[in-house]
Amino acid sequence: MLDDKHCPDSQRINEVLSRVGDRWSVLVVISLAQYGTMRFNELKRNLGISQRMLSLTLKELERDGLVNRTYHPTIPPKVEYNLTEMGESFREPVMALGYWALENLSKIDAAREAYDKGARS
Repeated sequence: MLDDKHCPDSQRINEVLSRVGDRWSVLVVISLAQYGTMRFNELKRNLGISQRMLSLTLKELERDGLVNRTYHPTIPPKVEYNLTEMGESFREPVMALGYWALENLSKIDAAREAYDKGARS
């Protein structure tokens, strides 16, 4: 566990990890890593996320320098998102987390079921 005595930057590390480690940020990065440049509605459909949550997530990822937003002044307007160089560098650890989750779904389900049965006793 990181604390200020042992790691003076622990507060900053926590701040960054809470942003890039939240559910939607991870899924947005995985989608952009897998499919490349995507439009807002493509991401929304792909992730099953609300418009408001996707908008907030993309703004934060853009603010943190992980996502580029490109506006095309067409009718209707077209906005595309892709990973920045820093976002690309985050691709490997995020994909590893995603693969780990997929590989362990059945074990997690079994552990939850066993826990829930024990909690009822």
